[in-house]
Amino acid sequence: MISDGFYGEWMQIEGPAEIQSLPDALEPLVEYYRTLSGEHPDWDEYRAAMKRDERVLILIRPERAGPNVSG
Repeated sequence: MISDGFYGEWMQIEGPAEIQSLPDALEPLVEYYRTLSGEHPDWDEYRAAMKRDERVLILIRPERAGPNVSG
């Protein structure tokens, strides 16, 4: 259960998940950024930040979704 203190829109998604770690996740992280925000002003800086922060991607194959924030 998510508390009333949780903010923003959300939806529960269920399905098998895979964690993609660096270095394999680096170019998919670039593609993810491009899809959401367009071009980054400095891709080398972005890649360095992803490595420094040890970012990963969680790939979920949705099998079921809901409820959303409105129930």
